[in-house]
Amino acid sequence: MNRINKPSAVLASLIAGALSLSGCGASVPAEEPPLAGASIGGDFALTDSKGQTVRWGDFAGKYRVVYFGYAFCPDVCPTDMQRVAQGLKVLKGQDPAKAAKITPIFITIDPERDTQAVVGEFAAAFSPDIIGLTGTPEQIASAAKAFKVYYAKGETTPGGGYLVDHSNITYLFGPDGAPIATLPTDKGGEAVAAELAKWVN
Repeated sequence: MNRINKPSAVLASLIAGALSLSGCGASVPAEEPPLAGASIGGDFALTDSKGQTVRWGDFAGKYRVVYFGYAFCPDVCPTDMQRVAQGLKVLKGQDPAKAAKITPIFITIDPERDTQAVVGEFAAAFSPDIIGLTGTPEQIASAAKAFKVYYAKGETTPGGGYLVDHSNITYLFGPDGAPIATLPTDKGGEAVAAELAKWVN
């Protein structure tokens, strides 16, 4: 089991601050995105399963679902990715036009083991639409910092394996790259679909 599967302290404070705006009275619209104004996300240079360099700006004009995890994760990552895939499938059945506007992205926090081939296979196991990305340890660290993601390699076992502690937040970003909301993967695919339908237009 991963020992830490919750928002980082920095992210928690950002979300709390954004949410608190809706209760301070006055000028915040009822439909204000929960993460509006939060400094989450930013440019990165990572590598996809085909060895091509991928940057955040390459997705301009698309809604983006972003999840940081790792292929050797024994529990949380595959569950979250399955629910993201289920949510996208449900939305596609309900509103194909909305679903077509979304690009789901999986970014590893374990570049030591998650090669281009591994992230490609992992992402494709859930949906052919999910883009798997890896990079050098430095590139991954930079991307994780920009997206307010915590991760730390655990102790190596006698067999050479290890777990990676990490926050498991599924973000939704708008066509301009600004953060909109987090997706409720803990509540299942239907809830993910409903949240996507709410914000994608």
